Amino acid sequence: MAKAAKVEFVCTECGMNYQRWQGQCRCGAWNTLAEFKPSAGHSKKASIRANVGGYAGGVGGGSKKINDIATSEAEKQLTEIGELDRVLSGGVTTGSVNIISGDPGAGKTTLLSDLVARMSQRMPSLYCTAEESLSQFKNRVNRLKLNYNPDELYLLSETSVETIIEELEKNKIKFAVIDSIQAVVTDTANGSPGSPSQVKSAAQALTQYCKQNDVTMFIIAHVNKNNEIAGPQTLVHIVDALLHIDTNDGQIRTLRANKNRFGDIDTVGIFKMCERGMLSVDNPSEIFLSGSTTDSPGSTITCIRKGNRNLLLEIQCLTTETEAEFPQRVCVGLNMNRIKMLTGILRKHTKTKIFHDTFFNIVGGLRIDETETCIDLALVTALLSSLNEFVVPRTTCIMGELSLNGDVRPIDSGVPRVKEAAQHGFTEIYIPFRNYHKSMEGLGAKITPVQTVHELLSLIN
Repeated sequence: MAKAAKVEFVCTECGMNYQRWQGQCRCGAWNTLAEFKPSAGHSKKASIRANVGGYAGGVGGGSKKINDIATSEAEKQLTEIGELDRVLSGGVTTGSVNIISGDPGAGKTTLLSDLVARMSQRMPSLYCTAEESLSQFKNRVNRLKLNYNPDELYLLSETSVETIIEELEKNKIKFAVIDSIQAVVTDTANGSPGSPSQVKSAAQALTQYCKQNDVTMFIIAHVNKNNEIAGPQTLVHIVDALLHIDTNDGQIRTLRANKNRFGDIDTVGIFKMCERGMLSVDNPSEIFLSGSTTDSPGSTITCIRKGNRNLLLEIQCLTTETEAEFPQRVCVGLNMNRIKMLTGILRKHTKTKIFHDTFFNIVGGLRIDETETCIDLALVTALLSSLNEFVVPRTTCIMGELSLNGDVRPIDSGVPRVKEAAQHGFTEIYIPFRNYHKSMEGLGAKITPVQTVHELLSLIN
């Protein structure tokens, strides 16, 4: 008599297995256990090995001495999208699997549409979309006026991972885009599309195929309300690179690598979203400066650091007499708590009375992180410039952190920031006293170290 197949119950949310049904899973979800019957003749040991197989391909073969293992250099290809190549540390690695995430409307599909069109001019490329029709994708390609090879660019609308892999094999695809991992499903896992078990299994199957066949792949991933990748954290460990697009208040998009097995994770790419798509901004400092040729009160230029990149930007401040009982404090792209702290420092140490409505703005729509403290002196200078009607020359760059006792604290990477400002033609640069270094001399700019906020205001005003 044939032995009856063993029945298991699998949680559709986390993928955990149980020998019998129960109401609540250990992950906290209720009524998510679904019945699952392993295929006949499939041993328990083989089932376990299938579930925990290596992400990069097959496992087993025993241990080897390190000197017996052949090494190979990772081959990189330039995508000709300057900022993307910068973030990927010199181009995309052949055979790598990369995830790109971001809020809806951040530009994920737009950027990868441009990328797959460029790659189709070199190799067979596939764009698989599970969220829109093929005609919608083609309309986007025509609207953005992308250059592509019609004989090497394949479009697919499919949600089955097994079918996608068959198409990759049949057309000998070497570059592929999956849009998105939360929309595809695999027969090896239970659960609905987007469930942790499906996301993990689908990503593992695609990664194994790419590693074994030298296929380069980009996978789009959704984010949750915390701006993190939706789904299991295992997804981050499976892939080679994790890219994230941050949206600012305007058209500016910043691309950062939160994980990269083939390069650095400190580099930030700057893009501008416009009618022609995601344009790579090779010199971001130009878009963060207003370009005004006239000097006016309330404007100060500073240098911030995004990753390992220095960016010059303009801070603008406007003060007007208040018409209400309490003055307003409005800032765009800045942290309001830091603005309140700096105004308190001015009242305490410079006896400045601010009974005005104050408005702060960052030119270019960039959003400044709260941890970026090097803009303190520039914010204070812009505020006093507008309040007291004096002009800070546009050839002046100010950077430094302000402490609660009125001292100017040093900032990180002072020398690279000064060099960046000097390369853009700034002739006078104010820096914290402890950041001064002899290597700053000879750059064609006057370097003025300051120790307190009183010293800075006496030098500028």
